[in-house]
Amino acid sequence: MPVFATAVGLLVALLHLYFLVLEMFLWTRPLGLKTFRNTPEKAQATRVLAANQGLYNGFLAAGLGWGAWEATHGRSEVLGFFLGCVVVAGVYGAWSVSRRIFWVQALPALVALLALALGI
Repeated sequence: MPVFATAVGLLVALLHLYFLVLEMFLWTRPLGLKTFRNTPEKAQATRVLAANQGLYNGFLAAGLGWGAWEATHGRSEVLGFFLGCVVVAGVYGAWSVSRRIFWVQALPALVALLALALGI
């Protein structure tokens, strides 16, 4: 069982639960405005899109949790799949929105994916 990879995968899942909360519930609040560098007007105009994005982050978190559970039972394919999804989403977000997304989203998933590949 890859203990380190599973632990980092769970941390990535927790990050995505946090993204869900930010995007679905705090988008127009001070923390959401500050985190995403939005104006109140822009946040209000995009809140439905952000909530949809938050829902997808919730699906990623659920998949990562499922993958971590499977990894504790010797099956790491599901965790690898969802970590790969996070890496792709993070790289695309870094390219299309902000480089910060790579460091916050893609890099932790890459670390977990590498640990999974190394079996640690």
